Amino acid sequence: MALANCFGAKVAIAYVVPETPLMLQAQWSVLSVRAIMEAARIKLMKVARDHCVEDVEQIVRSGTIYTGLIEAGEMFEADLIVLSSHRPNMKDYLLGANASRVVRYAKCSVMVVRD
Repeated sequence: MALANCFGAKVAIAYVVPETPLMLQAQWSVLSVRAIMEAARIKLMKVARDHCVEDVEQIVRSGTIYTGLIEAGEMFEADLIVLSSHRPNMKDYLLGANASRVVRYAKCSVMVVRD
């Protein structure tokens, strides 16, 4: 937020619900899918509120995480994507983490923030 405030940048936030858990939890029931997507939207609103972001665009979608984040960046015409990442495990080095895929394939700059 400090970076956005410094440049007077507009902030957009995105949340991608992975399809596999969505399919397993909701079993593709329309009502269950809506409930899961709405829960994700509420999480986004909480993040915005906790960080005192008032005028923020939001998008919640389902699919692969890295693809959803890259598409959201393109949709918002982002100059910078900021995302968090966990400490990599061995499997992340072998398979590739979502953050590394966003860094590799996004058309704009990407900042990865660690806890």
